[in-house]
Amino acid sequence: MPAGIGIKERIMRDIEIWRTSEKTIKKSQRYYAHFDYRTDISKSWEYISNPQNICKHGFYPFIHYVKDMSKYSAQKGGIKEKHRDICYAAHIDRCIFQLYNFILNERYNEECARLGIQDVAAAYRTNLNKQNNIDFAKRAIQFIRKNHDCYIMIGDFPKFFDKLNHEYLKKQWCRLLHTDRLPPDHYTVFKNITRYSYFELADLLKIHGLDDTPKGRRELNQKKRVLSPQGLKNNAYRIQKNKNCGIPQGSPMSGALANLYMLEIDKSIHDFVTAYGGLYMRYSDDFIIVLPHIEEAAAISALTEISGLFNSPNYPGLELQPIKTQYYHFAENKIENCGAIIHEDADCSNRHLNFLGFTFDGQKVSLRAKTVSKHYQRMRKKAKTIAKSGGYTKRGNHISKKNLYMKYSVRGSTRKPGNFLTYVTSAQAPERFGEDERIGIASKRNMQKIRKFLKKDYKKPN
Repeated sequence: MPAGIGIKERIMRDIEIWRTSEKTIKKSQRYYAHFDYRTDISKSWEYISNPQNICKHGFYPFIHYVKDMSKYSAQKGGIKEKHRDICYAAHIDRCIFQLYNFILNERYNEECARLGIQDVAAAYRTNLNKQNNIDFAKRAIQFIRKNHDCYIMIGDFPKFFDKLNHEYLKKQWCRLLHTDRLPPDHYTVFKNITRYSYFELADLLKIHGLDDTPKGRRELNQKKRVLSPQGLKNNAYRIQKNKNCGIPQGSPMSGALANLYMLEIDKSIHDFVTAYGGLYMRYSDDFIIVLPHIEEAAAISALTEISGLFNSPNYPGLELQPIKTQYYHFAENKIENCGAIIHEDADCSNRHLNFLGFTFDGQKVSLRAKTVSKHYQRMRKKAKTIAKSGGYTKRGNHISKKNLYMKYSVRGSTRKPGNFLTYVTSAQAPERFGEDERIGIASKRNMQKIRKFLKKDYKKPN
């Protein structure tokens, strides 16, 4: 950093570098139709970079839909229901949120360095030097292996984004900017990311006479706008308001605000765990805590105290549920679920440690079974569609298998943008987990599996 440059000057310099980068511009470009015309950072910069414009800006309603994330669970003996509310912003609003997301992230990184917690949050950061889940999972598992004897706590916060307390968020936002009151432009952004309004995607489809199907959504997104200004005005009665807590998942700011919200509790947990020579890492609403070289009684006491910190009224909106929290003891290259001795309602269903998509059984690391299963379920579905049609469309056109192979086979793993097996290869790299683990099992006999699904007879027996 040049001598004498202040924080504001440096942030302005960094913003200029950020806003002109190809990655930033591409990220601001979205294919979907909304209440405004499509735009991006490069086209809207003159407007959004003026704080006075932000103070007067009229934000459009988000468009909301429910994403079905239900999965098959062998333990549950069927489908495990899971749904997530997703909101996506109008194009000009998205550009504004992206800019303020960058500003907050820069400040957040500085504050983490000042507090000594720069290694705690492992998601939604701008200074992670291209690290991803593989690197973070490796760091946690390496720490466990290195210390030989550890007690481990893994948990998450149910409906985390939906429960964030607005007043507490504003307090943390002010703290980050070192001010008692938010600047007018920041306050406008705060209001519109908390007390936001939204329009149901299903209603928009109905207005246009479209089915709520992938095809119907594609047709809607081919329009220049989902509704004209007059059309939006005529349907104003359909606009809904957010409740008194929570922020929308799917906005460009949601991740940065989640980290900002957790600053104080992250510092408290980090300091507590560090006093034991341990590790605390959080990825959005999932976290892992490792306490090494500690007796059972002391571990029970410490982990109970940590649970109390998470559930403290000092940090509103956080709720650590015992039934979703797992505890393990690692010793002599063995992982043992010890939840029963720490809390009567702890999750004792898992025998192995799962974190960020990887499983550690005490000796070897593998990809989480349901992650691999999801990949092959999708591949099977695609192959089944081709096989049932005999390889031809209803109009008699030949169906190319290229897309199937590019998405699900080793052929597509070496070409951009890559696929799941690209991730597998990356995890096996020498600087990451290496090939001595069980990660590569996920890609074994990959081509044979695809061919098997393509040759299978899916016709129902008479």
